Amino acid sequence: MAKLTKTLVLQQRIYMASLQETATQIRRDIVRMVHGVQSGHPGGSLGCTDFLTALYFKVMEHNPSFQMDAKNEDVFILSNGHISPVFYACLARAGYFPVKELGTFRKLNSRLQGHPTTHEHLPGVRIASGSLGQGLSVAIGTALAKKLNNDTHVVYSLHGDGELQEGQIWEAVMFGAHHKVDNLIATIDWNGQQIDGPTDKVMSLGNIKEKFESFGWATLDMQGNDMDDVVKVLNQAKAMVGKGKPIAIMMHTLMGKGVDFMENDHGWHGIAPNDDQLAKALAQLPETLGDY
Repeated sequence: MAKLTKTLVLQQRIYMASLQETATQIRRDIVRMVHGVQSGHPGGSLGCTDFLTALYFKVMEHNPSFQMDAKNEDVFILSNGHISPVFYACLARAGYFPVKELGTFRKLNSRLQGHPTTHEHLPGVRIASGSLGQGLSVAIGTALAKKLNNDTHVVYSLHGDGELQEGQIWEAVMFGAHHKVDNLIATIDWNGQQIDGPTDKVMSLGNIKEKFESFGWATLDMQGNDMDDVVKVLNQAKAMVGKGKPIAIMMHTLMGKGVDFMENDHGWHGIAPNDDQLAKALAQLPETLGDY
């Protein structure tokens, strides 16, 4: 009973918290999770925290009781699965599984593997992801299934900008426009960084927005680390659903947002903070909802 009461208290605190307070706690969760096993991807996770917080705690219609078929609810597909720390933290804080389970991240026999998997039956995870380039195809298939089932809910997906160097993405972009998959909102984390360096140096992506538009998608721009703008643009995107075109949001973020020494540094794509760095990071991220 004590454990149940503690869980209910945490959920009530989340309900009462502002989106920014929730995002701060989730950023705190991220750096603690990655530090705990000295493994994981903090940079992109921190950059995408505001977006996923707004999605799960404000915009998306979803049910933490979780049914794999997602009937009569919105669906989120994480394509860039290496940012699993922010995904797991959002799911836990939204009530999909106990917050204390975040402490098992990447540990032996944990359901919280480095990249999300489905064989562990973790609530909130509908596809195994992390093999970059595949998530948009899955999101399109999910959106078409909803159309076939006369389900008017929306499919959301998230992709890294470096991921757009994968050819399968552009096949899916063509398919989505041709088949008028207009119940899909795909967001691109356009932070200009990937594991080997700035995207412009690894393989220039050019103007991503113009590319999506030339393929027949409707597009929007979002300041991904401004919570008000994130909510505003997501609502604008929802208003464009059902108008004949899939929707792509160009989300401009800073890798490592919220921890000053990690910001805009591709070196933090996939390394963990040491003890001193963790202390410095946590000093910038006050506890708001209670640590796991």
